[in-house]
Amino acid sequence: MSASWQVIAAPAPPAGAGADWEWTWVYEGLSRIRHDREQQTWGYTDRWAPTPVAMAFLTDSPYRRTVLRVAVREHDGAPTADDVLGVARVTFPLDGDAHVGFVDVDVDPHCEGQGIGTALADVAEKLLDQEARTTTLTWTVHAPEPEPGPGVVTAPTGSGRVDLADPRARFATSRGFRLEQVARASTLTVQHIAPAEVERLRVDAAAHAGPDYRVHTWNRTVPEQYHAALAALWGRMSTDAPTGAVDIPDEEWDADRVAGRLDDLARAYQQCLLAAAEHVPSGTLAAFTLLSVPEPDVEFGFQEDTLVLPEHRGRRLGMLVKATNLQQLAALRANVRRLHTVNAEENAFMLAINVALGYRGAGVIATWQKQA
Repeated sequence: MSASWQVIAAPAPPAGAGADWEWTWVYEGLSRIRHDREQQTWGYTDRWAPTPVAMAFLTDSPYRRTVLRVAVREHDGAPTADDVLGVARVTFPLDGDAHVGFVDVDVDPHCEGQGIGTALADVAEKLLDQEARTTTLTWTVHAPEPEPGPGVVTAPTGSGRVDLADPRARFATSRGFRLEQVARASTLTVQHIAPAEVERLRVDAAAHAGPDYRVHTWNRTVPEQYHAALAALWGRMSTDAPTGAVDIPDEEWDADRVAGRLDDLARAYQQCLLAAAEHVPSGTLAAFTLLSVPEPDVEFGFQEDTLVLPEHRGRRLGMLVKATNLQQLAALRANVRRLHTVNAEENAFMLAINVALGYRGAGVIATWQKQA
């Protein structure tokens, strides 16, 4: 261990923790590191979470537990955010048979090459071993996606490339991780698609779906009568979305978890815009999509989950709910200029919808897996 820094444990934030919480400085340091990393990777910081947002997203819930290990500069005084040199976040999903753990290691870009990332990863993996988590997942971000060439590999799914010479990829492979899947990170520049084109796509999708389907839109809250139906859709996200050979635990959803998810987004300063297609004869919600837009006003937002139940596919419901939700966004948050989303590179159907709406690839997110 270097004499100039050490690794310490830090707790996950309690619900409602603010600037006066004794460990807030850790999250201020993490936010600073993530800000610099996002700028370095993308050339902008839309995907960066300010401290209050990061704290809200890392608060423990009945469905996950987070443990932090922090590399801090050593000196005589109490540590501050400026002393945070790196952070390892270990997430323990509490769904399913609880054999999977997630690890994210962030190191200050100005402090790389000092062994900080290695020390944090060692501690993180030891924590997972102690709880018998036999599958470890981590992610690396690369922008832009590399062109084919020496050292560039395609994911086992057959889609999406990563340059193994990239320092983040080298770090993952050096620790025994295997590349399993690559997702496309895409951005929609909202003004590049005319409102008339969005309406055309919506009308065409509605005509293809037919009169058996009607669309609901919700802003921030959803009537309780729909929570159970949304739970069925959200639960299928963990089983139906393409994951290749990634060992993702199935998630169990019910109406209470939907209410908690909506509350979590609100606590994280996210305005939640949902659109769902109801199959009128059965009363089933057949498809849904979610946009989250940070509050207060910003110029960007995030296209989150979208799912169509298998028995209702082939009716353009994915396009119907996405186009409808874009119109809701235009009505409620006209200042938004950019939307970001992530989809598995092999998910040709959803990517085709996104491309039609104007999304363009900005980079890739690689999923790496290590199994005991």
